[in-house]
Amino acid sequence: MAASASASLSFFHSTLASSSSQQLFQPPNFVNFRPQTLPIIQAKAHTRREDRTARHVRIRKKVEGTPERPRLCVFRSNKHLYVQVIDDTKMHTLASASTMQKLISESIDYSSGPTIEVAQKVGEIIAKNCLEKGITKVAFDRGGYPYHGRVKALADAAREHGLVF
Repeated sequence: MAASASASLSFFHSTLASSSSQQLFQPPNFVNFRPQTLPIIQAKAHTRREDRTARHVRIRKKVEGTPERPRLCVFRSNKHLYVQVIDDTKMHTLASASTMQKLISESIDYSSGPTIEVAQKVGEIIAKNCLEKGITKVAFDRGGYPYHGRVKALADAAREHGLVF
């Protein structure tokens, strides 16, 4: 029995010593483990500003200002609200209004930024400026902002004072 055990051990030892078996028992090489054909997938971090500009680009593909129907463009910041009526064929601003104008900044006192009441006042003034210049129809460009809050209040006030969207 001992002879057969030593014979089987010698057989096992001889198989371990062969060159082909050494390749089976080597630890894997982890340096170049990932194949070069697979793409590396990374998460993209978008800021709120990048998301807004992407929405604005999508809107601008559809909304264009013409001489008959210029574009009413809204820009909203933390402190101010800006509105322009633009003829995109000539790249020319026809009318504008903002919270930085004396007419608005003196009439309404706001300290923390434009509110819905301020947006309504800006909408009223842009509508009056457009009607004075003979502009009655506009294409509304919300600038990538949601149609809610200040943007909606501005649009509703401009409609109430005579602009047709």
